[in-house]
Amino acid sequence: MATVALPGGVVSLSAENADRLIALGQGDGTLLYLALLRHGGELAQARQALGWSQGRLDAAYAALQSAGLVGPAPVQGRLRDESPPEYMTQDVVQALTADSAFAALLRQVERSLGTKLSPTDLKTLYTIYDYLGLPPEVICLLAVWCVEEHERKYGPGRRPKMTQVKKEAYRWADRGVDTLPAAEAFLKAQKSLSQRERKLLPLLGIRDRQPLDKEREYLATWVDWGFEDRAIQLAYQRTLLKKQSMSWPYMNSILKSWHAKGLHRVRDIEAGDAAPARPRDAAPSNQSQKEERMARNIAALKRAVRKTDGEDPSGRR
Repeated sequence: MATVALPGGVVSLSAENADRLIALGQGDGTLLYLALLRHGGELAQARQALGWSQGRLDAAYAALQSAGLVGPAPVQGRLRDESPPEYMTQDVVQALTADSAFAALLRQVERSLGTKLSPTDLKTLYTIYDYLGLPPEVICLLAVWCVEEHERKYGPGRRPKMTQVKKEAYRWADRGVDTLPAAEAFLKAQKSLSQRERKLLPLLGIRDRQPLDKEREYLATWVDWGFEDRAIQLAYQRTLLKKQSMSWPYMNSILKSWHAKGLHRVRDIEAGDAAPARPRDAAPSNQSQKEERMARNIAALKRAVRKTDGEDPSGRR
């Protein structure tokens, strides 16, 4: 079998994620994943190295999300320095009259939120539609997602305000979740992450509350790095031993260190952290050999003296 030399450093890829890439069968997705590994997960650096357009990058990232290989794309901030136009009531009224897609969108969003939108809310919805340029089908998925997340945090029947929907819409636009395939891939990745969270939270001593947003970011990062549940629990236990209480930043530093070493399973972590043991059959040092020879010579000399004095080696006369 031919061998492959790895120039420079070595990029670590777990067998599980390799299987996912193979099953994905997506060339751009595989190239992007390798670029992300090479550049420490920095999406901007990976894109620069690949020389891709934003559209090609978004499509490849969405494919990786659908396979559960990456989490949400980091916020790029391309809209943060811009201010949306101040839409007037007549702008919204004209859009409802002339744009059947926007009119249908309004009905669907009101159905999802369970309420009629106020004039201010209508302007907010039109900002998402016109300024951010999200397609109606993406906005519909966005509204449903916001309702589900709000109920998850605050209980069944609770509905988000349009200001919260707008905030999430900006996040989606910044992440490139601006097409139906990208939105479906994003929601699939979020669903997978939520299922993983439900398994992880009890292992971290969280049983009677929902995780905070910052805690969810940590969990998403650790899942994205490829850690098994027991490895995350081990990091939690070591955090408690060191800090006497839970410290998310400290626990993250432990996992970040293991990730840098390519250790994502408990058996690999324990093997990687163990100090190298001295082989049992290791040859004794020269000094030890001299001391053993000297002890043997002294014992032989004592036996000879006893024999000369009429004693046998056992000490009897």
